[in-house]
Amino acid sequence: MNTLEERFETLIDGIVEVGYGIADDFLSADEVTALATRLRERRAQGQFRTAGIGNQQVTVETRIRGDEIHWLDEADLTLEEAAFVQRVEEFMHYVNRTCFLGLRESEFHYALYPPGTFYKRHLDQFRTDSRRKLSVICYLNQDWQENDGGQLAIYLPQTDGQERTEIILPKGGRLVCFESGRLEHEVLPATRERLSLTGWLKTGA
Repeated sequence: MNTLEERFETLIDGIVEVGYGIADDFLSADEVTALATRLRERRAQGQFRTAGIGNQQVTVETRIRGDEIHWLDEADLTLEEAAFVQRVEEFMHYVNRTCFLGLRESEFHYALYPPGTFYKRHLDQFRTDSRRKLSVICYLNQDWQENDGGQLAIYLPQTDGQERTEIILPKGGRLVCFESGRLEHEVLPATRERLSLTGWLKTGA
């Protein structure tokens, strides 16, 4: 088993056991730097927009979320972006072989949270569209510390009806994956810009 497959197995084990998985160093430091650079270049070129809520994401509601996003377009990927998408698609195929989820496609966007912004507690799967099966977040932050904030809070339902909260630091190169239709989560406010590639692995229907 190679190192990449070991990371895939770590993610799958976490999803099966507790509903979410974490793979540190899913991206190397150089890959994090390159993708963060591409993110900032696209933002400087005016390609980002304020994120919305709902299935079509057209309603901007800053009381709920404050990030700016840019959707990746397969026809306009840089080499670094294409390499990232390819790696995640390898994970998707690996999940299909081992867990038989029937995943067929992926979608990703850059997300930049300006200082002080957040995304309130929510579920990634829409009521009218259940194709999103796994949520994937890969962080592009440099030297992130606890006092920088911006943690991902995941709310885990327990068998006794209670709830447990997991707090995950958005360290550069770290990938977090969880069940889109099961786990509610939120992004806590940060004191500096928080960068990520965020997306979903989906079924075809």
